[in-house]
Amino acid sequence: MTPKPDNTPEKPVETLTEAEAAAELERLANEIAFHDERYHTEDAPVISDAEYDALRRRNLAIEQRYPDLKRADSPTGSVGAPLAEGFAKVRHAVPMLSLAKAYTDQDVVDFLERAKRFFERDKDFDIAFTAEPKIDGLSASLRYENGVFVQGATRGDGTVGEDITANLRTIADIPHRLKGSGWPEVIEIRGEVYMTYVEFEALKERSTAAGGQDYVNPRNTAAGSLRQKDPAVTASRNLKFFAYAWGYTTADPAPTQYEAVWKFAEWGFQVNPLMVRAKSVDELIAQYRLIEEKRSSLGYDIDGVVYKVDQLELQRRWGFVTGEPRWAIAHKFPAEQATTTVIRIDIQVGRTGTLAPVARLAPVTVGGVVVENVTLHNEDYIKGFDSNGQPIREGRDIRVGDTVVIQRAGDVIPQIVDVVIDKRPQDAMPYDFPHVCPVCGSPATREVNEKTGKEDSRRRCTGELICSAQAVERLRHFVSRGAMDIEGMGAENIDLFFNAGLIDTADDIFTLKDKRVEAQEALAKRREEQARQREAVSGKERKNVRSVDQRNFEGLDKLFAAIDARRKPELDRFIFALGIRHVGDTTAALLARTFSTIEEFIRVGKETAAAEDPHTVFPSINGIGDTVIGALIDFFGNERNDKVLDDLLEHVHPKPYVVNVSADSEVAGKTVVFTGSLEKMTRSEAKAMAERLGAKVAGSVSAKTDLVVAGPGAGSKLKTATELGIEVIDEDAWLERVRGSV
Repeated sequence: MTPKPDNTPEKPVETLTEAEAAAELERLANEIAFHDERYHTEDAPVISDAEYDALRRRNLAIEQRYPDLKRADSPTGSVGAPLAEGFAKVRHAVPMLSLAKAYTDQDVVDFLERAKRFFERDKDFDIAFTAEPKIDGLSASLRYENGVFVQGATRGDGTVGEDITANLRTIADIPHRLKGSGWPEVIEIRGEVYMTYVEFEALKERSTAAGGQDYVNPRNTAAGSLRQKDPAVTASRNLKFFAYAWGYTTADPAPTQYEAVWKFAEWGFQVNPLMVRAKSVDELIAQYRLIEEKRSSLGYDIDGVVYKVDQLELQRRWGFVTGEPRWAIAHKFPAEQATTTVIRIDIQVGRTGTLAPVARLAPVTVGGVVVENVTLHNEDYIKGFDSNGQPIREGRDIRVGDTVVIQRAGDVIPQIVDVVIDKRPQDAMPYDFPHVCPVCGSPATREVNEKTGKEDSRRRCTGELICSAQAVERLRHFVSRGAMDIEGMGAENIDLFFNAGLIDTADDIFTLKDKRVEAQEALAKRREEQARQREAVSGKERKNVRSVDQRNFEGLDKLFAAIDARRKPELDRFIFALGIRHVGDTTAALLARTFSTIEEFIRVGKETAAAEDPHTVFPSINGIGDTVIGALIDFFGNERNDKVLDDLLEHVHPKPYVVNVSADSEVAGKTVVFTGSLEKMTRSEAKAMAERLGAKVAGSVSAKTDLVVAGPGAGSKLKTATELGIEVIDEDAWLERVRGSV
């Protein structure tokens, strides 16, 4: 699933019916999971921080209004995304949490007012705060035992991170042994790994000279550098580290946040010199303005200022809420803007057939990055009105030749925020969005939502399997990191082998080594072309140490080995790799857990597609609604997909999905329903615990339910359980019951 911005106004939470709220929670869970994966795992975000935060706020508001509808895969309280492959897991002794966001001065005023209200009964109360730059890099936690660095990890999902100790040891700012004295027996120093502008530009130059990849921005490059499997590659990137917090420790480093951070400096860490201590809103905002003014001259990326309650005792008293500390907030900077012109508008076709318009711009620098392309989302966005006739950008359409104001939302994603009508050329014509696919010529239509009767904001190619653009995008998705994760078979090689006629559908990937000679010739042709381009730029002839043929053979051997290594993938990865609409990685995991084998998944899928009422066949799965069921019907109801699946399964044998069940579990085999608010664990944690112990977690209460765990705010489900005589216990009783099994 690849969510795209939809300009249909959102219905206010307080007006949602229960059915609408359930559908909206399903949409939000899938969309937030997608964006978590793009940001935290792939280091390639596609929306701004503000847009992402708005999704999470809406999700929380709906859950608070309808607590019984909270999903097993709810993003509430979660941080980050699933871990990348290739690294051992590290469980954080103290979770690495995200921060609440402030976008205006009034948000900061509100933050301080909340603090004062919470502590208003304290006599002679004197609260202080720290303010420091918010570094735009990758969070890391460093464990020191008796002053020696023993383990380092990424934030991961906030609870479990990736062990990147070897890579962190290559960073000069991270001491292998603490200096000075007075450090606790054990302490986890936390901070941000980042890349300076100078190092980023040097890396880009080296990569360009070698014909390598193009790097987008320092933050994503730093994150990718830290996840290298070869520490020598990480070392070559000259990464930096600022220390600003800590996790588990056997003793507080100091009584206050400010003193603790300067202790880190004594122990050999780099700390940010712009951190100050303040007591009033005016002082905090003054530091925000100062840091914002210095931002362009710092030499590294920051995207705001973090305020924290200074006294550690007060931090502990104020506590946490929904995965965030109450005592800290990040005051984000507004996006930087620039003006440029629209040269042309191109249409790209995605793997699900979506026609995605892209504006090609006269190059312009925004926030230190040259921007030449910007997404226009859909045809309504270009027209300046959404499908309900509501204006976008004050109803100003976008035309070729227009002067536009752009900004990098969240300092990452370029977007058009305004059109300068006064500078519009007299001959500029409204853009005529194509009604046929520019790649295959098939009709491109806008679907109508059967429930709402509204037209979808996106136009899609109906060519499906005859559309080469969709075929390429499906293949790219199939081999991607979150799907089959075939190392070395990236977008560039997919394009190369597809255009050479060597792969057409996913099963062709697994017979590619039977076409070794043709593959070698295609690679050699590309390498020769790249070499000619480098010679044309540098004016220097290349000096081959090894022949092109030799390198091609070595590269192919590694690629074929990587392909063979993925012939028995995990079931959830395989289902996700199929590219079924609305089936993201989270939904794929739910399907894998429910059906256990690929054969059972296909059987139920086909029977569901053939049934008059799909609900009589497809089981009730908490977290999967009509949208996903409809997508499965479309997929399994298409005979062409049957052949693709059959051909693929001749070469690929997904492993059964196995849940490890505790042998002495008292709830094994029972159907459990969680309802109301849980206070000692998240709903996702409770569900995972129950399934680990062999229980089945259902979303609704029926005569088949064995046990209901009810927290505060339990509503209709508790009432139904009482009427049916089903055993009902509270959260404490549940934890006591499973204590000997977990």
